[in-house]
Amino acid sequence: MPHATVPQATSTERNRFAQALFTPLPDHYDRLAEWLSFGQNGRWRREMVGKIAAATGRGGSPALLVLDVASGTAGVAVQIADRTAANVVGIDLTEPMLRRGKENVARRGLAARIALVAGRAERLPFPDATFDALTFTYLLRYVADPQATLAELARVVKPGGRIASLEFLAPPSAVWRAAWWLYTRAFLPVAGWLTGGSAWREVGRFLGPSISAHYRRYPVDWTVAAWRAAGLTGVKVKAMSLGGGLVMWGTKVG
Repeated sequence: MPHATVPQATSTERNRFAQALFTPLPDHYDRLAEWLSFGQNGRWRREMVGKIAAATGRGGSPALLVLDVASGTAGVAVQIADRTAANVVGIDLTEPMLRRGKENVARRGLAARIALVAGRAERLPFPDATFDALTFTYLLRYVADPQATLAELARVVKPGGRIASLEFLAPPSAVWRAAWWLYTRAFLPVAGWLTGGSAWREVGRFLGPSISAHYRRYPVDWTVAAWRAAGLTGVKVKAMSLGGGLVMWGTKVG
């Protein structure tokens, strides 16, 4: 099973790590992601998708095309389709997650508007300026070079298009950070094991240390600068749930 932190290694090794971590999860992913976050995962997703909906007038045109990166079981892709008129392409590294995503899309009657494909965020299989907007969720901890990945994400967005993201964050307040540390290091592995078995225990063991390690290397100020260096303007951040989540958004330079 995966170890407690993402290896500081090549993109290929990190991709293999992510696949090993997520391959056993699809059967319980949608339910446990909400339970173990006390419903905050869904709240954070809605905030992120709202940035895309706002950029398309909350209705938009069916001609608009949105890319959802690290789409997993297609929860974000479905929200985008529900809240805009755009068509959506979801891309993810892990085939079992995508299979469950396709089931979710079909169950919602959205197969004509959402296409799910396998691929890597570090090398997207799309031409430049293909998409009118883009979302990505819980991605940057799994890539070897966040700056290069952000540049690749921006590459496929049209000038003037909106990019929005959701990542975990460690609370800045000392009191809430201590509570977060206790939850992620002590409670989450046990709760994951009790509700989802050994695979979810490994996720619980991994999550807190990986978030801490990521922000030691790439603090929020660095990430904002990286978005700007990738060609985004008007970059904004919003801490969610006392600093447990981070929504970011910006616009591709025209």
